[in-house]
Amino acid sequence: MKNYFAEFFGTFWLVLGGCGSALFAAALPDVGIGFMGVSLAFGLTVLTMAYAVGPISGGHFNPAVSIGMYIGGRFSSKEILPYIISQILGAIAAAAVLYLICSGRADYVIDNTVAGTFAANGYAHLSPNGFNVTSAFITELVLTAFFIIIILGATDKKANTKFAGIAIGLALTLIHLISIPITNTSVNPARSISQALFAGGDYLPQLWLFVTAPTLGAILGGFIYKTLLESKNIS
Repeated sequence: MKNYFAEFFGTFWLVLGGCGSALFAAALPDVGIGFMGVSLAFGLTVLTMAYAVGPISGGHFNPAVSIGMYIGGRFSSKEILPYIISQILGAIAAAAVLYLICSGRADYVIDNTVAGTFAANGYAHLSPNGFNVTSAFITELVLTAFFIIIILGATDKKANTKFAGIAIGLALTLIHLISIPITNTSVNPARSISQALFAGGDYLPQLWLFVTAPTLGAILGGFIYKTLLESKNIS
């Protein structure tokens, strides 16, 4: 059970830190952290929890990562569903905490007609820069595939795994730097589900993309690494 709690708390921290930075600090007058700061915040959440609870659960914090690790031959199929449930629950719990904090402002409302509200993911009129569904799907699929390739490579038996958390955290930072203007960056179905549940409106019917594209990207990335890149034992 400890591994499931580790995934719960790791995903909780990812949503609290990443989405929280977007909600509270990104556009703060004069000293706002902007896209770069939010990108770094997401990377730091993964980096810190990779070292804090990664030794317990493997440090997935993302259903796409669990699926990609399975396709890459690094994870048991019987653990996929419990991990995904733990991750989604952790993300929703963090979103609830963020909502409670946001509600501390008397004028706070979630305007679900605005792109990026409550740090939710979207395309078309809910894309931060107006990108359509095709652009959003390609972005989420390709970036998730590369995220999985990086994770599998950084944790390969021939890699220096002491630095895996740093590589993975920086990879997530780079992914956000690329894609915040396009989809507000998902590459993580749990993170997308949690924010869409609170944002509501058109964010809910758009949620399919942020579950499907990262999942397919994870499968693609796991397959590419296992078949083309993984170190093979030669006996």
